[in-house]
Amino acid sequence: MTSTGIRLHAPAPGWAISADVVVVGSGVAGLTAALRCEAAGLSTVVVTKARLDDGSTRWAQGGVAAALGEGDTPEQHLADTLVAGAGLCDEEAVRILVTEGPDAVRRLIDTGAHFDESSEGELELTREGGHHRRRIVHAGGDATGAEISRALVEAVRARGLRTIENALVLDLLTDAEGRTAGVTLHVMGEGQHDGVGAVHAPAVVLATGGMGQVFSATTNPSVSTGDGVALALRAGAEISDLEFVQFHPTVLFLGADAEGQQPLVSEAVRGEGAHLVDADGVRFMVGQHELAELAPRDIVAKGILRRMLEQDAEHMFLDARHFGADMWEHRFPTILAACRANGIDPVTEPIPIAPAAHHASGGVRTDARGRTTVPGLYACGEVACTGVHGANRLASNSLLEGLVYAERIAADIAAVHAGTGLHARVPAPVPDPGRPAHPLLAPEARFAIQRIMSEGAGVLRSQESLAKAADQLQKLHAEARDALRENGKTAEPGVDTWEATNLLCVARVLVTAALLREETRGCHWREDHAERDDTHWRRHIVVRLNPDRSLAVRTTDTADFPPIR
Repeated sequence: MTSTGIRLHAPAPGWAISADVVVVGSGVAGLTAALRCEAAGLSTVVVTKARLDDGSTRWAQGGVAAALGEGDTPEQHLADTLVAGAGLCDEEAVRILVTEGPDAVRRLIDTGAHFDESSEGELELTREGGHHRRRIVHAGGDATGAEISRALVEAVRARGLRTIENALVLDLLTDAEGRTAGVTLHVMGEGQHDGVGAVHAPAVVLATGGMGQVFSATTNPSVSTGDGVALALRAGAEISDLEFVQFHPTVLFLGADAEGQQPLVSEAVRGEGAHLVDADGVRFMVGQHELAELAPRDIVAKGILRRMLEQDAEHMFLDARHFGADMWEHRFPTILAACRANGIDPVTEPIPIAPAAHHASGGVRTDARGRTTVPGLYACGEVACTGVHGANRLASNSLLEGLVYAERIAADIAAVHAGTGLHARVPAPVPDPGRPAHPLLAPEARFAIQRIMSEGAGVLRSQESLAKAADQLQKLHAEARDALRENGKTAEPGVDTWEATNLLCVARVLVTAALLREETRGCHWREDHAERDDTHWRRHIVVRLNPDRSLAVRTTDTADFPPIR
């Protein structure tokens, strides 16, 4: 691995602290990794962009998938995951997920998470798209993420872990040998630290979540701006499969011009028997797949969009009126409240829905222990590409992936610590690389990027739309580069400009990969290449950032990831 030497334009750190491990992110993956590292005796610092409980995890409605029910097995869970992943899952990574998953869920329960139970005291399991069995544990009906977040945050506070909230991570620090030496970050507002500082640590765990804000309409919170992927790229790490962005089929339709985070209508609603219908009440998914409304998400999203195109409609409907008021109020209280807040009563009328950006199946490439191609840098959760999801994530596998791989990362860091005395090594600050910092985009560029990506790289993609998006993104990139080169000028450093710059970085990678992949597979749908092409494309696209800020792109020889050395 060769470092790019690229960093964001930012003030020099005005303060610094040291630790054995710094975990960036406070969702299920980040807090699980932090708790396990602390339990192993490692000095651990948690850095999070907002408050501890403000990440993507708390928005998760559906639940956690694991083979916990009678008659269910890890092998059955494995089979469903491989089908959803459309030939690009790493089978060994999936096997780790499904075999270690049940015990990971039990440990989460031991940590304090309370899942819904039957009257007999057994875990109440539901079913979602792509699953042939009921294996989804949930909490508060449709508030699973909120309950998991509550339990983990309480555990972190009870254990007294050091946390830095309202802090945007900027760049990875490395030592003279190219190993991880910590991160720089900017703390927003009042607290123990303020402004740009650094956490020096020989191990960094990225658990920064997704990049849904790269599109105009998404289920992701406003903090999901691809910061972890962008940091990893600047550090020289490899990124894989970023073209596979899952668009959730059933997001509450708030109008064609709606932007930002949109209310999700959980797949569990369909799992309990809701029907997808058009304006005439016709169930259009029947006959398109053996599971109809419970087909994998890419198939359902495509089915919805096809019907919308056929009927020149802006949305379809989800009909669950037959649930009745009691079921809505007890099983889906969060969704019921969101619908009613927007003038829709699902007890008496169908819910208008349309697909929106939801989950990134790709990310920072890791091995089975969460290690990236940069020594000492780990990644888990949505920011990572472990190989579990392949070309399309199976519903409710994401929270499980966060749990399982966070635990594996903590175990690896603890093993390194035990073997090398990691805690005794305080990484030396790395001198300024002596080259101009990465130019920053003006805050308004964020909306330009979202418009470009929604129009050119959304659910429906083509050579023409992707090429146009690539040209527009390159223009934004070139304008910022040339302004810095010719005038020494860049946008004022700040959260808005750093986020816009990160979004452009991940958008360029996504479009480059999507343009190269000339087939339709999983959640990547090319209108000009409508068929899956296993001969040429049952392989991964891997991207790195060159020191001149151009992208180095290659494909793997097979569907298996090459080892991380």
